[in-house]
Amino acid sequence: MTLPDPSQTARGTAASTSTPASAPLQPIEMRDVELTRGSRTVLSGLSLDVKAGEIYALLGGNGAGKSTTLSALLGFLTPTSGLIRVCGYDPAAEADAARRRTAYLPENVALYDLLTAHENIAYFMALAGAEPERAAIDAALDAAGLQREARDRRVSGYSKGMRQKVAIAMAVLRDVPVLLLDEPTSGLDPRATADFNALLGGLKARGTAILMVTHDLLGAADCADRIGFLAEGRIIEEVHPGEGIDVLALHHRYGERSAA
Repeated sequence: MTLPDPSQTARGTAASTSTPASAPLQPIEMRDVELTRGSRTVLSGLSLDVKAGEIYALLGGNGAGKSTTLSALLGFLTPTSGLIRVCGYDPAAEADAARRRTAYLPENVALYDLLTAHENIAYFMALAGAEPERAAIDAALDAAGLQREARDRRVSGYSKGMRQKVAIAMAVLRDVPVLLLDEPTSGLDPRATADFNALLGGLKARGTAILMVTHDLLGAADCADRIGFLAEGRIIEEVHPGEGIDVLALHHRYGERSAA
């Protein structure tokens, strides 16, 4: 899948100051992270890293710490101890610098219902300091798979999958070194899921470091370079798809680790 040329995505300085080419070797780094909420320890010695041009899938049952991991990387939660870096920046203490280099796709995408897809993207990109041309927005929406006839309709009539595609297009346009995904294929049909995985492959080739939290074992096996099993706030096992790990074996391990 062909992605828009980053040099054509926006006018101004935003697109030129936070490209994957400028990212360090470890865009995402977490070392011995402990994080407590009230009396509960949510992350317990979590260590993981994601390299430039790598897709890392994080699997785990409910309460394993997946959402907390994303929140910590976004700077919404501060660890009790340990180290977190996004492109060398502490996302809690240096939030602006870290977030300029990060795009986040939540499971439930929040858009303005009375605006069209084009208008939503233009507005949110303006908040990020960029002004993409309409042609660049269309190229990103093409890559995300949103039908052209839907783009000038208010998003109030969009399905969850269509809203997801608008958010994916924004992530493409941001052209940042780090992409965080929370259940990115939720609400997508099988064809859209395959298109999304192809899009991730294009971002990976561009040099983006991608961390995705998912329950989609088939998608993880299809596109991830590494898969980590999270339980009780730490990685208990990592596997590399393609090294004797097919989706059936992955499903079996996921069941075992989720029950652990």
